[in-house]
Amino acid sequence: MQYEAVIGLEVHAQLLTESKIFCGCSTAFGQPPNSNTCPVCLGMPGVLPVLNRQVVEFAIAAALATNCTIAERSVWARKNYFYPDLPKGYQISQFEAPIAEHGWLDITVDGDQRRIGITRIHMEEDAGKLVHDDRDPVSYVDLNRTGTPLIEIVSEPDIRTPAEAATYLKTLRDILVYLEVCDGNMEEGSFRCDANVSIRPVGQQELGIRTELKNMNSFRNVAAALDYEIRRQRVVLEGGDAVVQETRLWDADAGKTHAMRGKEEAHDYRYFPDPDLLPLVIEPQWIQRVRDSLPELPAAKRSRFEDSYGLSAYDAEVLTASRAVADFFEATVQAGAEPKKAANWIMGELMGALKAESRQIGDSRVGPAELAGLIGLISDGTISGKMAKEVFGLMMSSGRPAAEIIKEKGLEQVSDAGELEAILRGIIEAHPKEAEAYRAGKKKLMGFFVGQVMKATKGQANPKLVNQLAAKLLGEG
Repeated sequence: MQYEAVIGLEVHAQLLTESKIFCGCSTAFGQPPNSNTCPVCLGMPGVLPVLNRQVVEFAIAAALATNCTIAERSVWARKNYFYPDLPKGYQISQFEAPIAEHGWLDITVDGDQRRIGITRIHMEEDAGKLVHDDRDPVSYVDLNRTGTPLIEIVSEPDIRTPAEAATYLKTLRDILVYLEVCDGNMEEGSFRCDANVSIRPVGQQELGIRTELKNMNSFRNVAAALDYEIRRQRVVLEGGDAVVQETRLWDADAGKTHAMRGKEEAHDYRYFPDPDLLPLVIEPQWIQRVRDSLPELPAAKRSRFEDSYGLSAYDAEVLTASRAVADFFEATVQAGAEPKKAANWIMGELMGALKAESRQIGDSRVGPAELAGLIGLISDGTISGKMAKEVFGLMMSSGRPAAEIIKEKGLEQVSDAGELEAILRGIIEAHPKEAEAYRAGKKKLMGFFVGQVMKATKGQANPKLVNQLAAKLLGEG
């Protein structure tokens, strides 16, 4: 029997606010345990939450960017469960009336476009963190993360393959990073994904029994975990057994999922409206102000880069994967560089150098204007492309401009036709057998003569001009 997978993703994105969602405590990562806490986020008796307006702004931006309908009125709810990292015994979230619903994202996988529906986006607070001791059978509770603002983005079960799941996640992450509402760091947990997956016979409308997958901290792990779980469920069904509805953890080292616990349903959390928080009312003018402030999003920017700069789909995708890289490229072009040459240098030499130094593009010692200047010196024949790579390395290590380095090192390209012709005549006279063989049809010997000129000029001869002069002189005989 042929089966198809039905996959839905629940993404938790940590918002880039300076303070928590219901108190003024810092959200800074890596602080000493339990130092970013106060009576509100610790759940002390008698304290009241106060909503952070910036959280709502960020949630509105995410909803608009994912084509959601924003609710005029949304309601806060208490999600009740007991766990040591949840000091109040409940999590403030949204349930029946979230801030946004009914959105979608378009993704492209293997050339095919798919539209993935978004069921809802809601705001909530994060829980704390348990730190397990490897030497003793004890765990420690760090509540710094408690109250950190999150948005949860829940997709429709429209995803059919692990590749589609990974592409949807990457598309969503890129949007949130472009909006500057989330840093998208999966390894640090600021962009987390749980997956619900089931399989059913092809053509069947009824959904199969689903399992929930957790502990996936990269796009690759999401795809790998889903692939394993789909295969596992197929084996279960083909063996005549039933899939158990449960939560399973992905073990990346073993390449398997393991049962963790039975899957909870909504009624297990006993949701009810939070009596300490009024319903949130969002006026149309507020939504419009946020809409007007949205940046150009990745898909639109990719399309514009192809149309306006004549870039290939691949180049446009690489350059727009990061808003900072896209801005660097456009600034380089605005500084005078040809778009294709700017793209090649950024994707090649610049990215390679930054990766080697573990730097971000915003920390590059070579800025857009400096890179455009270097590209211009290649175009006007001042230096060769090969020599430019050496100059670029010196620019990255020193932060000095190309023209200054070229002058100091004496690296100007030799483009004087008379000087190069004299050098070539001497080389031809010194190698009569090679010259005669070239004229007899061994055209590959052109590389020999060009190489001799480059050697004589210490690599500074204009190679295009040398080829032209060599063809002329060798043809004279």
